[in-house]
Amino acid sequence: MNRIKKHLLTAPALCALAGLSNAYAQDTYTVPPPLLAPASISAEEAKIPLPSGKEWDSFHGQLSAQKYSPLTQINKDNVGKLTKVWQYFTGDMSSGTDKIPPSVWSATPIFANDTLYVGTPFYRIIALEPETGKEKWTYDTKSPLVAETQPALKSRGVSYWQEKNPQAGVACQKMVYLGNMTAQLYAVDADTGKPCEGFGKNGVVDVNQWNKVNAKWPLSQLQPPTVIGDKLIVGWAGKDWEYEVESPGSLFALNARTGELEWEFKPIPDSEAGKTGTANIWTAMSYDPALGLLYIPVSSPSPNYWGGNRTKPIPLGTSTTALDINTGKVVWSRQWVHHDLWDYDINSAPTLMDITVDGKPVPALMQATKMGFLFTVDRRTGEDVWPIEERPVPQGDADGEVYSPTQPFPTKPAPLLDQSKKPAIWKIADIVGFGQCSKMWDGLEYDGMYSPPSTKGNGVLAYPDSAGGVQWGGVAFDPVSQVAIVNTSHIVQMIKLWDRAAYDKQPKTAGNENGFYPQIGAPYGMSLLNAQNWAGMPCWAPPFGELVAIDMHTGDVKWRRPMGAVQQWGWYMPEDMGSPTIGGPAVTAGGVVFIGASMDAKVRAYSLEDGKELWSDIVMAPAVANPAVYEYKGRQYVAFVAGGNSIMKDQVGDQVVVYALPK
Repeated sequence: MNRIKKHLLTAPALCALAGLSNAYAQDTYTVPPPLLAPASISAEEAKIPLPSGKEWDSFHGQLSAQKYSPLTQINKDNVGKLTKVWQYFTGDMSSGTDKIPPSVWSATPIFANDTLYVGTPFYRIIALEPETGKEKWTYDTKSPLVAETQPALKSRGVSYWQEKNPQAGVACQKMVYLGNMTAQLYAVDADTGKPCEGFGKNGVVDVNQWNKVNAKWPLSQLQPPTVIGDKLIVGWAGKDWEYEVESPGSLFALNARTGELEWEFKPIPDSEAGKTGTANIWTAMSYDPALGLLYIPVSSPSPNYWGGNRTKPIPLGTSTTALDINTGKVVWSRQWVHHDLWDYDINSAPTLMDITVDGKPVPALMQATKMGFLFTVDRRTGEDVWPIEERPVPQGDADGEVYSPTQPFPTKPAPLLDQSKKPAIWKIADIVGFGQCSKMWDGLEYDGMYSPPSTKGNGVLAYPDSAGGVQWGGVAFDPVSQVAIVNTSHIVQMIKLWDRAAYDKQPKTAGNENGFYPQIGAPYGMSLLNAQNWAGMPCWAPPFGELVAIDMHTGDVKWRRPMGAVQQWGWYMPEDMGSPTIGGPAVTAGGVVFIGASMDAKVRAYSLEDGKELWSDIVMAPAVANPAVYEYKGRQYVAFVAGGNSIMKDQVGDQVVVYALPK
């Protein structure tokens, strides 16, 4: 096994890397070294202050993405008494049975300005009284309800910004932002819901205007902007499974008042932008004010499952990259998958945490991944906290493809699931399927997680697949106990490359989660299918999902447990088998972990200390979002959006549900 050699590089060195020629050939690939930076300030100077408590004014509660509340009114001793105090139904949902596409609502409620704000998948903004759920105002963007770039109408909600010293009676001193399926970014007055005329054109900025290379229309702006000072950091989503040459994944910093472009970050070198695309940032981001660093999770280059078009290294693809907030320039970067062929996008905001390792303070960053890896580095420099090793991985044989000889593996924390061997078959599913699962397993190659897509036989087994591991809900962190909390999904799929003639003969199913993907322009289309029997039962053995606590003093697992129950495929499995999850946790100083995320449409509370389930309630649909924890008029509340997700089950919802202790 080869350990990666740490090269201390400057940002200009990255440009030199991107310009290397002949780094790829049919049989060779040069692994780009990490871009590291010198430590600019001490660990003490970089320490993140504890949040003040009452508000939950961003997607993850804080720009550190800790998803932590210091509130203690609800604690592990009384959370079992939690009761529903109000609920609100938006009316904005679709099962896809009519002319409107199905809806996926993954919004975290935002509590700011003494108001709870939500954005819906029909692209409306709703302002609610935080104590009663009474509607204050609504704003309808009147967006076309067409699933342009996605298999469903999607929204992860809204962002909030205000002036440092808002002037009473002056419009748009406080603003709420919502993007839509066609990358129109709307800004309204947070008090009235009226458009902010000074933002863009009559309160709307068209993010597509900056998509000038490989233009595929439209982009989608489904993740709310990350608000940092007076800047909006705006990423976008597209059809990265559709084309070989997609739009390159530029990130935009806009003026929060006017919507004017302040800087643009390009993750793909200009020399390669006409050959490939994406490496976009479609999820949340995090920020360290002491360092002035924006931390971005970068997705994979296009197309997702073929890389023969990438003739030079793309070191920022599938990476965590730190940018100077004022300029958008790269300070350091770590690539977590070299020459990504598996759609292993880095899909969650890095969680910033101050930890003590071997008696020394470390300003750390933890990056969760679809692979079930948790990479932990010094957020000042990008250097390892615990060793990250380059290990040999399987090589493939697809004509025209190139393969990385190694991939990064963290030594601590240990992988959240064992990707080193083919998952065990679930015997019950095999019996029900009359041996179908065993036959399937025999026909699928698997030499470890990085088994590359193949044209041979039935293809390869993908474990975890691109919907597995840790999804965009990310890692929660208790800064007092230094315990990290993360939910992980154990999902197995089958990947097969099809030459163009064979692909064109296959029946196609729409979507970017499970089906056939054209990869137009590439020599291969591909299929991505769930590994299940004729009855729809998963062929792999449970648990299907877990909740895991990690002691960040040591990087060791503190506890882990199955979480949720599977209610898809017509089968209802016991809770000790767990559930795949989408969304993530929040943690409080009261020693409680709150989470929805599971397929059984329950929201739950667990003990931070030992993982014991302390409370649960059934909601309208799977709560595929992170909860929000806030205080209003001296009372602590926990808010969930129960909106459902077509990946989880067919059930959809439009419910905002809020809990508190009885008065």
